[in-house]
Amino acid sequence: MRIAIVGAGAIGGLLGAKLSRSGNEISLIARGAHLKAMQEHGLKLIDKEGSFTVHPFCTDNPADIGVVDVVIVTLKAHQLPAIAWRLAPLLGKETMVISAMNGLPWWYFQRHGGELEGTELKSLDPDGVISQVISPERIIGCEVLPSAEIIAPGVVKHTWGTTFPMGELSGENTMRIQRFAKAMKEAGFKAPVSDNIRRDIWVKLMGNMAFNPISTLTRATLVEMAEDHSIKTLVEKIMREALTICDKLGLEIGVTIERRIEGARKVGHHKTSMLQDLEAGKPLELECMVGAALELGEMLDVDMPHTRSVYAMTQLLATTQEQANAA
Repeated sequence: MRIAIVGAGAIGGLLGAKLSRSGNEISLIARGAHLKAMQEHGLKLIDKEGSFTVHPFCTDNPADIGVVDVVIVTLKAHQLPAIAWRLAPLLGKETMVISAMNGLPWWYFQRHGGELEGTELKSLDPDGVISQVISPERIIGCEVLPSAEIIAPGVVKHTWGTTFPMGELSGENTMRIQRFAKAMKEAGFKAPVSDNIRRDIWVKLMGNMAFNPISTLTRATLVEMAEDHSIKTLVEKIMREALTICDKLGLEIGVTIERRIEGARKVGHHKTSMLQDLEAGKPLELECMVGAALELGEMLDVDMPHTRSVYAMTQLLATTQEQANAA
């Protein structure tokens, strides 16, 4: 398949390296020192089995690539509105767009059905630009479960997990999603096709809403938060607020709070992506993980005092960091 990966950082690099090695024609869209290193030396992936290097086409301009079969978007959610219009040259009549991003996605209420069909979350797509460029019919949702990090420009370390659940927004099991799932499996990933990708996204999001901002405030790893009694109690309260939203949406996610926390504990001394971004001096993915959930809570008349308090503190931390970086 001809595949373009937009935002080829840690997760995008992991996908690009393995999909390239399995025989797909891969183009990576990145920027800065990471892009330069990949152009000059290729993309190196390190995992528990060792390491290998691939040499896909790398650019910062989607127009250099042209129409592809699949666009995989692995950008940070706050980056997409600013560059969405630049993705148009990648999109042919049959091009699929795989949304492999953290948090609530901009497309959540597209092809949703019911009273909320077409509802736009302003915290995710303030001016509606993404929806103008990427039509709902193109989109396949994807939940990102693995962990990876860029340890040097052009070098990605895969630390945990191989599973990327994915699903059509309509819940159908189509030929196109089967084709892409097959390509993922041939690359060494697990790619179960879900009949309700929104449910799967909430399973991860209920953890993100709590663990990510708390880790950013405390610098704690997953196991440290899960084993600290006071923090665990706060995590439980935030997760309960998330599940109240799910109830209002008619979603039964099938995972208890206890099981979700235990799953995080088993990951061990892993830093959340938000904490990694803080330490790297990068903007935080606060809106897609927490702000959008609060917007949804207001829409559905769900009281979320614990989520709101942690959000306010993390938002102030993000602001002070931004000011310090600009000084």
